[in-house]
Amino acid sequence: MEDEVILLNFWLSPYGMRVRIALEEKGIKYENREEDFSNKSPLLLQMNPVHKKIPVLIHNGKPICESLIAIEYIDEVWNHQSPLLPSDPYQRAQARFWANYIDTKIYVVAMKFWKTEEEEEKEAAKKELLERLKLLEEQLGDKPFFGGDNLGFVDVALVPLFCWLYTNALRGSFIDEIQYPNIIAWVKRCADKESVSKSFPDENMIKRFAEERRLLRQGK
Repeated sequence: MEDEVILLNFWLSPYGMRVRIALEEKGIKYENREEDFSNKSPLLLQMNPVHKKIPVLIHNGKPICESLIAIEYIDEVWNHQSPLLPSDPYQRAQARFWANYIDTKIYVVAMKFWKTEEEEEKEAAKKELLERLKLLEEQLGDKPFFGGDNLGFVDVALVPLFCWLYTNALRGSFIDEIQYPNIIAWVKRCADKESVSKSFPDENMIKRFAEERRLLRQGK
């Protein structure tokens, strides 16, 4: 009997993109169900009664909440192909450490950059974000991926950020290619992978969404 895999998601969510990339990388068949935040589905409320948020991975009727936990679950259940976490316990612990750093130090500031409309605050958030990315630039070094030769747990955790910021990093307009050569090259390598490109929404859709959101805030 084939597994039933459902992802409760929102197309722009970087956290949902993470889970999609993991599923695509593993070649798992799944149904992506879009949620309306203003009218959350009964299934979402049932499957994530604590936070009532996406993404929620549902495997044969059982929910797995929180994106990093869902990615680990995917890697453990479908462990016969495209491993995302290293087999070595120390390296696995390091991957979890950096994924947590991305969640608590990178995405938090990116959220501030995304939400604020005040230019001074936006610039301050951008500066802080770039400073924190510098540490990841050094951590990546000259490796193709954070996971080594192949896309791994840390890569999946981080790459949706660059879609979230309109994928400008691909053209070097958000991040200076001279200061961040490793990250820029890494983003391009990730974008060339089908599992990543299939999980990214169109950049124009993101820009339209951002513009509509800006106008809504201004009451236009």
